[in-house]
Amino acid sequence: MSPFSYDVDTADFQQRVIEASRQVPVVVDFWAAWCGPCRALKPILEKLAEEYQGKFLLAKVDSDRNQELAARFAVRGIPSVKAVVNGEVVDEFSGALPESAVREFLERLIPSPAEELRRQARAERAVGNTARALELLAQASQLDAKNEEVRLDAAEILAELDQLDEAQRLIDSLSPLARAQDRAQRLIAKLSFARGGAAGGDEATLRARIAAAADDMAARQQLANLLIAAGRHQEGLDELLEMVRIDRNWNDQAARKAVLAVFNLLGGQGELVATYRRKLASLLN
Repeated sequence: MSPFSYDVDTADFQQRVIEASRQVPVVVDFWAAWCGPCRALKPILEKLAEEYQGKFLLAKVDSDRNQELAARFAVRGIPSVKAVVNGEVVDEFSGALPESAVREFLERLIPSPAEELRRQARAERAVGNTARALELLAQASQLDAKNEEVRLDAAEILAELDQLDEAQRLIDSLSPLARAQDRAQRLIAKLSFARGGAAGGDEATLRARIAAAADDMAARQQLANLLIAAGRHQEGLDELLEMVRIDRNWNDQAARKAVLAVFNLLGGQGELVATYRRKLASLLN
């Protein structure tokens, strides 16, 4: 019996499919003994499971004996093949495909060497080993120079390390499409605030300037940048809203635009964003 191909049922599905898929992709083959196309597809899947040597696991489910599982995964015809990653179905097909088409299906599913290095880098970053994470991402970029997610991962780490110029260089190297995605936009906003905070002096000096002149908009903007870069988002938003109240049109509505950038930084949702959206709307109307 191959360690890469096995029968599962309702009793062990959670462990051998859902939990296993958190480590490696699991391909679930829903079949039945009476199904001719199933008998054609199963040997292909078993052969490829052995050939790929653990890059994916093949879990075979007799749909007649496990109708609850078949219903749970919306199996309407067999053979039905579902790819499960991190407990979720990420791809699927029905019918007996030729081996070449099954290989294409698997290649979409199995991480490339560069993606595997990205996964390792995420694990290193999660335990605080940022130097090792950057090494792995550099290796991944050498393997796949066109992988913009690798560069974005590295830019996030560099921003955390206050290596702002290097992080900005990587952001600038991204295509317009990659820069437009939410993760990139949040990082662009974070870098903007970090740069603004670094250029404005220390908090005590800025607060002293504001105490001396409440309408010192440059000092307020620099203070907001510093606070937001430090993760003190609510305090920074309060400064920006005060700027909107004093002079909403100052520097081409810089304060209003900065508030919207903070919303992007925070993912555009959550209680804080909702609260300050209402406050901004109240000031503008």
